[in-house]
Amino acid sequence: MLQSYISEIGRSAKSYCEHTARTQPTLSDIVVTLVEMGFNVDTLPAYAKRSQRMVITAPPVTNQPVAPKALTAGQNRPHPPHIPSHFPEFPDPHTYIKTPTYREPVSDYQVLREKAASQRRDVERALTRFMAKTGETQSLFKDDVSTFPLIAARPFSIPYLTALLPSELEMQQMEETDSSEQDEQTDTENLPLHISTDDSGAEKENTSVLQQNPSLSGSRNGDENIIDNPYLRPVKKPKIRRKKSLS
Repeated sequence: MLQSYISEIGRSAKSYCEHTARTQPTLSDIVVTLVEMGFNVDTLPAYAKRSQRMVITAPPVTNQPVAPKALTAGQNRPHPPHIPSHFPEFPDPHTYIKTPTYREPVSDYQVLREKAASQRRDVERALTRFMAKTGETQSLFKDDVSTFPLIAARPFSIPYLTALLPSELEMQQMEETDSSEQDEQTDTENLPLHISTDDSGAEKENTSVLQQNPSLSGSRNGDENIIDNPYLRPVKKPKIRRKKSLS
């Protein structure tokens, strides 16, 4: 209630002040306001001179703490002539230094090999842990089964099958030979057919020889039909080189 009473006095005094084309209210504006609000102004001096008056001391003045000086690196640039002096100073010179936000890729051979080896080791460990969790395991210690789990060895139903199957290296070599033979066949098909008279005579001689010896034609047809299955191929005996006797 007291707050609303005081705010009403200030609002009315401000309105009377503006009504007389002034910006700052004076004592006469406050007196007119009190009169309009029904307050007896003559009782104010007697109230101010009463004996049991409460003295309100002034609030203590606290000194504002001094802000520490910011750490500066280098000498700041002065303002150009077109910038007023009351504007803030330019930042320190180190703020204009450009630093890249990405790292350059490592190109050292040793570091790359070590990184690849560590990644391979991590993958192997993760795979073994996954296999140990999902499959059957064997433990080194009887008391604690969870420590050092080992993947249980599974016996093969046909143990000699791995020895009969070709390895990955042999399969790769077979694929390379097949691809090279296919390339040679395509090259021979795409060659232009320029046959001279000497070649025609040689072909005639070959046909006559084949007619006389039909076994040669059969062997040639057998060479053309190469067997891809390594189990059905004929056995190739290694060539034995004989040492020449020194006379």
